[in-house]
Order: sequence, then structure tokens, then C-alpha cells
Amino acid sequence: MSNVELNDKKIQILEVAEKLFSEKGFEGTSIRDISKEAKINIAMVSYYFGSKERLLEALILYKTSDLKLQLENLFQENLEPLDKVNKLIEIYINRINCNRGIFRILHFEFTSRKKEQNLMAFTELKKGNLKSLEKIIQEGQTKGVFRKDVIIPLITPTIMGTFFHFHMNKLFFQDLLQLNTEALYNDYIKTSLTKHIQQTIKALLVYEN
Repeated sequence: MSNVELNDKKIQILEVAEKLFSEKGFEGTSIRDISKEAKINIAMVSYYFGSKERLLEALILYKTSDLKLQLENLFQENLEPLDKVNKLIEIYINRINCNRGIFRILHFEFTSRKKEQNLMAFTELKKGNLKSLEKIIQEGQTKGVFRKDVIIPLITPTIMGTFFHFHMNKLFFQDLLQLNTEALYNDYIKTSLTKHIQQTIKALLVYEN
């Protein structure tokens, strides 16, 4: 399902589904819960999306359809490979932070192969994003800037794993770093955490002096 097929009613259902999936988890949320919260007939939700899995698939596409384009455009930009990687990290962290509820569900609730196969849209999205990352890193390798022994598929989990560890321990880090408000917390992610992840990835990619 692409964005062009989404009408206001479908978008309303997707927004409600995201809120409930984030609060109660995927398994803990029923189509009935979504229809009740959205004040829409349960039959209409089923008519639009079929199943809860298909609804989640539509939600993934709705929230991330422009990410693939952003990453593809990034490769075309007139930047040095390391600058492209840094910009890619900024895009990733901003995207995950803005949609952290849905990303948490996807990364922590869908660990079984059967469920992953049921969410082909998510699998294809990850493959597409990995291709964009590979192109950027291979460009850096060709220019002699990046190491040849980099395990490219492990770069994304390094980025996301650092973010999610920080976020899953939100109260601990808020207290430790005196991030007393949501604004301070989000600003820290945007600046210090993003910079830390960029430095980490640079250390993995760049030859030691």
C-alpha cells in the first residue's frame, strides 16, 4: 500500500494504530481496540487493511516511504564519503526518534522468522536501506578512505543498537545526564548521542593514523 492510496480515514486508523501499538505492544492491541479508539466501525478497519499484520505493514510504509528516497538522494550528493555516512546517521537517528514507538515494535517484537516473513514490506525496506549504505561505504573504499574489512551489514545494528540502549534506559540517562525535560532529552539525542554514534562508526570505517 503506497501513500497515494491513503485517504484521511485510513490515515486516521494508522495514527491510532501507531499510538496503541506503542502503548500496548502489537500483541496487546486488537483490531477492536483500534476501531474503538478511532471511533470507526470494526468492519471498516478490516475492509481497509484485512489483518492486523497488514495494518502494521501499511503503517511501516506510511511512516518510512520517504526514507528510502532520502538515502538514495544522499548517495548522489556532492559530499565526501564520511560526510555522507555522518548525514546518513543523522537521518536514521532523527527518523527512529520521531517514530520510536513503531521502531521498537519492529525491532523487539518481531524477532521470529515467521513474523518477519509476514512483514515483507519491512524486510524489503531494510534491504533497500542496506543497499544505499553499501553504495556509500563502497564509494569510500574505492577512494581509499574506508577500510576494506568493514562488515557493512553490522553498521546499521551498531547505530540502532546504541540508540535503543539509550532509549530503553531513558530514566537512568535522564537522571545521570540531568535531562529533566523531554525537550532536553530529545536535544541530547539530536546532538550528543548522534555525534557519539558518528564517532563510533567513523572509528569502524576509517584507517587508523
